[in-house]
Amino acid sequence: QLQLEESGGGLVQSGGSLRLSCATSKFVLGYYHVGWFHQAPGKEREGVSCISSTDGSTFYADSVKGRFTISRDNTNTVYLQMNDLKPEDTGIYYCAELAPWKRSTTPQEMCSMSPEDLSDVGSWGQGTQVTVSS
Repeated sequence: QLQLEESGGGLVQSGGSLRLSCATSKFVLGYYHVGWFHQAPGKEREGVSCISSTDGSTFYADSVKGRFTISRDNTNTVYLQMNDLKPEDTGIYYCAELAPWKRSTTPQEMCSMSPEDLSDVGSWGQGTQVTVSS
């Protein structure tokens, strides 16, 4: 399992943008599926976007399609560009990695995993807070 660290969160007005980063000290993140998960206040953690390590394919939740873009530099960082932010995007954003031996998992399947199931086959960062004011 990797140690992941998120950064880039903050306070932004509705309609604004933020870019989140998920990094590890080891230059191997390119071998792992990586996903971004959102936990709104009082709600469960849900997958918003995931990216494959094998072919770069991506998945986006309906709520963020057209506004968020996930990308990776294939060394040690995965990004989530968030545009046109809305108050409902407020919450903690976590990145997670999926062990290389689970590479047959699709990005959509990874984003649909429960936090408990993903913890069994991967690891989580500590999260970064995003607050969108109306």
